[in-house]
Amino acid sequence: MTDTSIFVPGATTQPAAAQGEVRDYFALLKPRVMTLVVFSGFAGMIVAPGELHPFLACVAMLCLTVGAGASGAINMWYDRDIDAEMARTCARPIPRGRVAPSEALGFGVVLSIFSVMLMGLAVNWAAATLLAFAIFFYVGIYTMWLKRRTPQNIVIGGAAGAFPPMIGWAAMTGGVSLESILLFLLIFLWTPPHFWALALYSCKDYARVGVPMLPVVAGARATKRQMLIYTLLLLPVAVAPSLLGLTGVVYAAVSVVLGLLFVLCAWKVLKAPDGDDRPAKRMFGYSILYLFLLFALMIVDRSPGLITVGLVPLGAGG
Repeated sequence: MTDTSIFVPGATTQPAAAQGEVRDYFALLKPRVMTLVVFSGFAGMIVAPGELHPFLACVAMLCLTVGAGASGAINMWYDRDIDAEMARTCARPIPRGRVAPSEALGFGVVLSIFSVMLMGLAVNWAAATLLAFAIFFYVGIYTMWLKRRTPQNIVIGGAAGAFPPMIGWAAMTGGVSLESILLFLLIFLWTPPHFWALALYSCKDYARVGVPMLPVVAGARATKRQMLIYTLLLLPVAVAPSLLGLTGVVYAAVSVVLGLLFVLCAWKVLKAPDGDDRPAKRMFGYSILYLFLLFALMIVDRSPGLITVGLVPLGAGG
């Protein structure tokens, strides 16, 4: 494994420009990652029981969006040294000198505080507490502790990305339940095969900067076996919302088909010869579609009552 001693966490690798454009600060929020995070949080809100005024529901989604983006900004501040050395991340605003590291950190911290406080004051403190913990987990546990120390970084750290449905559920209900934990578990088990697919074809990048992703430490073959195991574990978990009454039979049937396709992707990755990254790239792309479709199905399953059940109509009391 590549020695990480030459990389100092938090050290800048390029002088930062004094002026950053709006698009540079927007890029700090990791908008592509944020989109799926927010969508899963919205799904958690829709499938949850209870009522919430549409305006407050929008506020909750705004808080989740801003909180997720704030985590991304702080992550980019901390990882700016290795981001500058990786082909996948070298064009980010800080390595390019578009945004000063201190400005990125301040931007992320202010947005974090704003999102948590607004969620607590406008919606409820259960959702705000979960949002605060998700931000802390992604920044403190994953980015600053696990990512550079253990090949299980994405397994444990993936919990940070699994909180949004729970946050959406808590925004609607004011608490946590078995159903919301199941939604958490769905993303938690999805994250390793999703991210390891990326790590397989970015292995040289991670090795060069000394990040001990599983393919770097254990090799491609062991990583591919783990990916298949996780996709198999994910199959029953993805169907479970129907067993708990959150979704109907259509969701159950389609989730099985989508899950089997995910397993097939993992099988093709496992059987691919060393050096052939095409199956891993296809699996990475499909993994995003897979999770999006699952949560979209949940929303559609509840869509007949989307306006009158769950979200209180505008003008209603409560």
